[in-house]
Amino acid sequence: MFHNGGWWTFISYDEKKDQPQLSWALLRRVWGYAKPYRLKTLGLLITILVITGLSLIPPLLYRDLIDNALPNQDMTRLIWLTVGMIGIPIINAFVGLGQRYLSATIGEHLIADLRNALFNHLHAMGLRFFTHSKTGELMSRLNNDVVGAQSALTGTFINVLTNLVTVISTLVIMLTLEWRLTLLSVAILPLFILPTRRVGRLLREVRRESLDLNAKMNALMHETLNVSGVLLVKLFGRQQDEIEKFRERSGQVAQIGVRSAMIGRWFFMALGLVGAIGTAVVFGAGGYLVIIGVFTVGTIVAFGTYLNQLYGPLSAMTNAHLELATSMVSFERVFEIIDLPFEIQEKPDAVKLENVAGRVTFENVSFSYSEGGDGGAGALGLTVDRSLGSDNGHSLATPARVSSRSMAINNISFEIKPGQLAALVGPSGAGKTTITYLLPRLYDPTEGRICLDGHDLRDVTQKSLVSAIGMVTQETYLFHDTIKANLLYAKPNASQAEIKAACEAANIHHFIAGLPEGYDTVVGERGYRLSGGEKQRVAIARVILKDPRILVLDEATSSLDSESEALIQEALERIMKNRTSLVIAHRLSTILAADLILVMNEGGLVEQGRRSGSRSAHEELLAQGGLYARLYQTQFRSISQPVV
Repeated sequence: MFHNGGWWTFISYDEKKDQPQLSWALLRRVWGYAKPYRLKTLGLLITILVITGLSLIPPLLYRDLIDNALPNQDMTRLIWLTVGMIGIPIINAFVGLGQRYLSATIGEHLIADLRNALFNHLHAMGLRFFTHSKTGELMSRLNNDVVGAQSALTGTFINVLTNLVTVISTLVIMLTLEWRLTLLSVAILPLFILPTRRVGRLLREVRRESLDLNAKMNALMHETLNVSGVLLVKLFGRQQDEIEKFRERSGQVAQIGVRSAMIGRWFFMALGLVGAIGTAVVFGAGGYLVIIGVFTVGTIVAFGTYLNQLYGPLSAMTNAHLELATSMVSFERVFEIIDLPFEIQEKPDAVKLENVAGRVTFENVSFSYSEGGDGGAGALGLTVDRSLGSDNGHSLATPARVSSRSMAINNISFEIKPGQLAALVGPSGAGKTTITYLLPRLYDPTEGRICLDGHDLRDVTQKSLVSAIGMVTQETYLFHDTIKANLLYAKPNASQAEIKAACEAANIHHFIAGLPEGYDTVVGERGYRLSGGEKQRVAIARVILKDPRILVLDEATSSLDSESEALIQEALERIMKNRTSLVIAHRLSTILAADLILVMNEGGLVEQGRRSGSRSAHEELLAQGGLYARLYQTQFRSISQPVV
C-alpha cells in the first residue's frame, strides 16, 4: 500500500515475500479487456480442444499397428493406420494455423485496447505527474510492459489452458489403458511441485527487476538521444561519460537476462530429470507386466507415448501459477498507472463556457508544488526528478522554483477586466510562471479560487476552458512535422487562407513562402531546423489561428536578434488587441501599455498598478516608490525598445 500525498494506490502483497501475487481480481480485470472478443475466444478454446483430442489418437494407432495389423499381416488395416498417422498431423497443422490466427487477433487487439487506455490515461494526468516522471520510463510502460502483457495473453494463457486440457485428457486415456501404470506415473508428481514455489518467487522478482532496469535504460536513451540532449552532451564533451553510463545500464539488463535464463534452465533441467526417472520406472514396471502377460506390447508402447505427452504438460502445469504470476507483472505495471486518480478532474455537472468575455479573477489564491507529492510517479517506482526548474518560463512543463517557503504563490488576489492587458513583473522565482499555469488550469490552486467570467475554473468544462485560452511560452515546442501540420494543431479544419492570414499577422508568412517547400517544410525535432525567432512566430501564428479570447504569454525575447525581436513584438501587439492578456513582461513597451501591472516577489503580490484616466499603471507604481520603481531603475529602464 502506497501513500502518495493523499493518493492511495493499493496492490495485493504477500506479507512474507513482499511480492504482488496472482489474484482472481487481476485475472477478472484482464478478462474485462477480452470481453469484446468473446466469440473469437470461444473459437480459440474449440481449436485447443480439437488439437488436444487429435493428439491423443496417434498412440492408439501405434498400439493397433503393433497388436493387430503387424501380427495378423492385415494390409488394409495397415494402410488405414498409415493414412491416419499422416492425416492427423495435417489436420492438426491447419487447425493450429486457425488457432494462431485467433490468438494473434485477440492478443493484438486486446493489447491495442490496453495501450490506448494507458495512453488516454496519461494524457488525462495532471502536469505535476509529468514534471516528476522521466519520459523514457513512461515510454517503457507503453512499450515494454504492454508487449510483456501481450506475451502473457498470446503465449502463457494459451499454453496453460492447452496443458491443462492435455493433462486431463491424457490421464483419462491412460486410466482406460492401464490404471496401475497410471497411478505409478503420477506418484512422482510431488517431485514436480516441490521446487516450484521457490523458483516461482525468484523468477517473479527477476522479472520485475528486469522491467525496472529496462525502464531506466530507456529513460537514459530518451534523455540523451533527443536533439536537446545530444546538443548538451556535445557542448560539454560528455559523450564518453554517457556511453559509459549506458554501457553500465545495458550491462545490468544483460546480467538480469542471464540470471533469469539460468534460473529457468536449472528448474526445467530438474523437471526433465524427474520426468526421465518417472518414464524409466513406468517402462520397467510395464515391461514386467508384458512379460507376465498382463497386457500387450502395443499397450506399453502407446502408454509410453502418452507418458511423454503427460510429463511435458505436467511440468508446465506445476509451473502454471509461476508463469501466470510472472506474466501478470506487466499487467500490474500498466494497471498501476491506469489506476492513478486524476489531479485535475472535471465535475459531472461542469458548465460549458459560452461567449467568453474574458474577466479573470484571482481570489486569495495560494499554491504549492509540493502539494500532491510527486503526482503518483514515486508510488509506481518511476524515477522521480526532484530538481525543479526556475520560474522564468523556460518550459511549459517546468514548474516554478520552490525555495525554502512552502508556497510558490501566497494569497494572491487581482482582477483583469475583459480586453485588458495585465503585465506580470518581478524578479526570477517570484511566482509569475505559476500564475500563468494556474489560469489555463494546468494546476488547481491549493487555496482560494480562480474565476473566468464569474465561473470557478473547477466548475467549467476543461474543453471549453482550453478553447478560450491561448498560451505562448518562451520555449516554443513544435512537432517533428511540417509547418502546416504544426499550425493546424490549433485548428485542424482551418483553410489555407486562414493559415496564411494567421502567418501574415505573426510576421512569418514571407519567410515560409520563401522556403523551397513552403508550408510543407518539415521543421525537425522540436523545430530545431528553425531559428528561435522563427519558432516563436510560428507559435504566435498557431495561437492566432486558434483565436482565443484570453491570451497568456511569456514575452521573453532576450535571446533573439533585434530584427526577430521587433517582428515578434509587432505580432504580439497585433494579437493582444481586443483580448484579455496576461503577460510575463520583459519589455518596457509592454509594461507602459499595460492596463494592470502586477508586481510579484517571493510568491506574493506586493504591488498593483492600474490605469486610471490619463494616468498609466506604470506612473502609479513609480509614484509609490516601491519594488516596481527599483526594478524600473535597475532593469526595465535600460532595455531599449526596437523600432517597429
